[in-house]
Amino acid sequence: MTERRLDFDFERRVDRRRFLRRTAGAGLAISSLPALLAACGGDDDDEAGGGEAAGERARVRWISPRATLEVMDDYNLWVPIKQGYFDDLNLDVQLIAGPQDILAPTKFVAENQADVGYPSPGVLVSSIASGVPVISIWEQYPAQVFGFSLPADSEITSAEQLEGKRIAAGFPGAEVIIDPLLVEIGVDPESVTVVDGGQQWNQIVAQGQADAGLIWEGLRAQLLGQGLDLKFLLGSEFSDGPSNVYSIRKADLEDEARRDAYTRFLQGVVMGFEFGKANPRAAAQLTYEEFPALQETLEPQIALESMMQLASGYGATERAGQGWGYHVPEAWERYIKALADLGQIEEELDPAEVFTNDFVESANSGADVERARSDAEAFELSDEFADTEPPADLPL
Repeated sequence: MTERRLDFDFERRVDRRRFLRRTAGAGLAISSLPALLAACGGDDDDEAGGGEAAGERARVRWISPRATLEVMDDYNLWVPIKQGYFDDLNLDVQLIAGPQDILAPTKFVAENQADVGYPSPGVLVSSIASGVPVISIWEQYPAQVFGFSLPADSEITSAEQLEGKRIAAGFPGAEVIIDPLLVEIGVDPESVTVVDGGQQWNQIVAQGQADAGLIWEGLRAQLLGQGLDLKFLLGSEFSDGPSNVYSIRKADLEDEARRDAYTRFLQGVVMGFEFGKANPRAAAQLTYEEFPALQETLEPQIALESMMQLASGYGATERAGQGWGYHVPEAWERYIKALADLGQIEEELDPAEVFTNDFVESANSGADVERARSDAEAFELSDEFADTEPPADLPL
């Protein structure tokens, strides 16, 4: 990564009180979590892992940050589920959609309503700073996944031109993602108005009712596939920040059986990655076929492009020789400092409180990569996916 220095010489900054006030609408009372989990199909009838010994069958409940599972993003989980890799690793893996709450991936894990959360970096760090006892064990997207959409006829050509503009987002509390991006490029977040546009926030942008909208890789392909007249500022072109992670309860690091369960879970994740790398069309087909509703909104070619936009970012550290899931320490150090300078956290955290790379070697070396690649190469594509074409500009 190219090192980028962050400049915080703004006349005004977002103080922590203001930040908490702006994001309070995204929070839900901890006491409401069991009811919310029941509403989205989860359960809390026994503790995670059920007291299993290392190597025994274990349950791992994974929670999405999107309030839906009907996306191409999680192909690395659907592949090992549908190919039986998790079963063979003696795991019962459950995927939970979660509520429309930006803080759910850390809150649900902390309250033992889920075991693995998928928070954005801002949610992770802010949660830890406020006392939520979680820690990242896996850098799912070790690059910048977020960026901005623009009306196709917008005169904006660089992220620096977002100063003073209206930015639409699809959920309350999106500032926890947007503000650090703005700070990194030298834009004062105080100058920007973040608009909660609901589920149609990028339609608002396409219609010119907002200057820009928050997007992420994978979503970009879907928006174009829906026919929206948009162009994009890709975060990978202006930001060196980290992105979403897999986080667990910090106390589970001291539990041998749970560490073993998470290691096996991540080995299955690596097999999903390797399957997708060997045959992206097969991984896309397995995910796409899981959701009839997704098939009504995305053509197979768009579904493949959506998946590969994410897959390319997922593999950044693997291509660099550091393995799947590796946290780049320098990127996290800069990011944590940025949040402290911005006021989203009261003081700079020790990176060791935020993430650990302890699982990376065992997950990568213990995964049955040859099996995953062999299965991918032998996979029989449907006629629909045999007619798709992987984008050549997205390295896996």
